[in-house]
Amino acid sequence: MLTMKEEVTKAHEGEEKRVKASKKRLINCNTVDVNQLMPLKYKWAWEHYLNGCANNWLPSEVPMAKDIELWKSNDLSDDERHVIMRNLGFFSTAESLVGNNIVLAIFRHITNPEARQYLLRQAFEEAVHSHTFLYICESLGLDEGVVFNMYNEISVIQKKDAFEMKLTEAVLQEGFSTKTFEGAQKFLENLIGYYLIMEGIFFYSGFVMILSFQRQNKMTGIGEQYQYILRDETIHLNFGIDLINGIKEENPELWAPEFQKHITSMIQEAVELEIEYAEECLPRGILGLRAPMFRDYVQHIADRRLERIGLKAIYGSKNPFPWMSETIDLNKEKNFFETRVTEYQTAANLDWN
Repeated sequence: MLTMKEEVTKAHEGEEKRVKASKKRLINCNTVDVNQLMPLKYKWAWEHYLNGCANNWLPSEVPMAKDIELWKSNDLSDDERHVIMRNLGFFSTAESLVGNNIVLAIFRHITNPEARQYLLRQAFEEAVHSHTFLYICESLGLDEGVVFNMYNEISVIQKKDAFEMKLTEAVLQEGFSTKTFEGAQKFLENLIGYYLIMEGIFFYSGFVMILSFQRQNKMTGIGEQYQYILRDETIHLNFGIDLINGIKEENPELWAPEFQKHITSMIQEAVELEIEYAEECLPRGILGLRAPMFRDYVQHIADRRLERIGLKAIYGSKNPFPWMSETIDLNKEKNFFETRVTEYQTAANLDWN
């Protein structure tokens, strides 16, 4: 049993912790040391970190023998090979851009330690994803230079990457600070551009295309790795949305009507870039996929992203790939771990509950 003095001391310590936690802010926090992880204020950030840690995997753990055999055979059409190459070309650079943005732009301006803890985890996962595309290229005997340089040579990939790099460039300018109103808005724009658009829209068309191969029992090794990446990206997206909404809540003046219109316009521009990319990937269609289907799909997921940050859906398009709901379930992304991958840490096979 505690003495009265011990009880008072314990209560005082508890109050000190609550005060410290209450002073934490996601950006522009000058009252609490950014290295003071405890006490936690943003439990969602810590939960995302723990979920990420539970999902360790490496691409080299996924067998590629069947993919290599199929790639060397005559059983893949030129159009099918075109889709695979374009996917690898986009993702190989896009994952690096996301990683660079985390390390060089986002981490510097987030003043909360639990959110920073997750960003460190995400940066590692982006490195694993970049490793994945190199591993696929090496396994299939592809020219890595061709794949990793598509962002310079393929217009539809270049446009998407340029869209994202512009957002990073602004945050990396000398003298940039989130302590000004304009700077804080620009930082919020960056977060939306990378989490909602890059990871939440641009990546999802690629997932559909590659997982369509897996549904036909083709390129199953690549398909399995994309499923692992998709699991990671789901957490990234959910963390990003929580971060964006948290900054909005703490800085409501940033979420002005004109800025909301700007964000909606930015997402509309991204939707058109992604549709253009899908059209280039699928000039004639493969495996039941046709380019026009991706207009509905990209608009559908764009509406979901808008709603998650408190903006109105603008398209009203339906999901043309109902089978993707079994894999992604866009309506339940927040509760993704209710249907998580089991035995994920061994990365040998996917076994769904």
